[in-house]
Amino acid sequence: MGNPLRILHVVVNMNRGGAETLIMNLYRNIDRSNVQFDFLTCKEGEYDKEIESMGGKIHRIPYISDVGHFKYVKELDKFFYAHSDYKVVHSHLDKMSGIVLRSAKRAKIPIRISHSHNTYSEGGMAARIYKWYVGLFIPSYATNLFACSNKAAEWLFKDRSLTTEIIKNGIESERFSFSLTTRKEVRKELNLESNIFVLGHVGRFSHQKNHTYLIDVFAKFNKMHKESVLILVGDGPLRTDIEKKVMNLNLKDKVKFIGIRSDINRLLQAFDVFVFPSLHEGLPVSLIEAQGSDVPCLISDNISKEVDLGSKLVEFLPLNDKYKWVKKMMDISSRKISRKSMSILISERGYEAKDTADQIEDFYLSVSR
Repeated sequence: MGNPLRILHVVVNMNRGGAETLIMNLYRNIDRSNVQFDFLTCKEGEYDKEIESMGGKIHRIPYISDVGHFKYVKELDKFFYAHSDYKVVHSHLDKMSGIVLRSAKRAKIPIRISHSHNTYSEGGMAARIYKWYVGLFIPSYATNLFACSNKAAEWLFKDRSLTTEIIKNGIESERFSFSLTTRKEVRKELNLESNIFVLGHVGRFSHQKNHTYLIDVFAKFNKMHKESVLILVGDGPLRTDIEKKVMNLNLKDKVKFIGIRSDINRLLQAFDVFVFPSLHEGLPVSLIEAQGSDVPCLISDNISKEVDLGSKLVEFLPLNDKYKWVKKMMDISSRKISRKSMSILISERGYEAKDTADQIEDFYLSVSR
């Protein structure tokens, strides 16, 4: 048996975001005697220790926003020339993959994958124009195109979206199966009585996730349903602003900020409804996880319809009508809870992590022969 094929994944950092969670689900389920993952990052991440424990290497270069375009390109070129023995580079930077894959091609790396995880570029006008410009490099420098959904493929790859391979955001469904025991344990840990109706959200505190809207809707709902609490999982640049908003609305005792967590599978058991009013998304892993835990999901109609696995759990709602959100919350709060395992459905719809890992392992091995 020879050495495993080493794949270089390019990310900003390996924190607990959607794309990073998918990569880790693949990494844990891939046959690491055949394929190993290494990472080119710019910052430390939550998953770094686990990556190293599984035999992955983490390389680091400065981030573009810290050093500027020219220095970043120079660092990319320097890195790829020094590591031109990689056969496969798999970039998860959306439009920014353009300059990464250009440097990889200059270093004669044969397989260069651009992977779309979104449907919109974050940042101010200048940042979005820059991303648009470097995104134009992708057709010339990517040998293969991946996306988490058809909508994400259309956004990043335009007329090449039909030749894009869809890599489903697979989860380890057994870990998310509903457990009444876990539900009671988690509610006890969070000091929640059994009669409390729990709304949950998992996501980075960024403009995209629309926390300010979520707080407005919850404030209206809580007036009508006093025995309710909102749990916010995650961290990010806008967290302080949202904490201030919660204080100003006198909801401090009703909204719990619990930070970045590694036990989302447990937390989901304690939720009664998952609320996700994002402005844009590729195909969020967190919504697959919520359906895997049989939690009703109220989500914005900006999110790709592909996220609905036919679980009868997902309700798409418009962002121009907060009352509709409140009404749906009231409807769900009046129902009796009866939750079951969703593993069979997850598997049938192609969202089992082991199947996704097998698909991508076959791809890596076939293109690198």
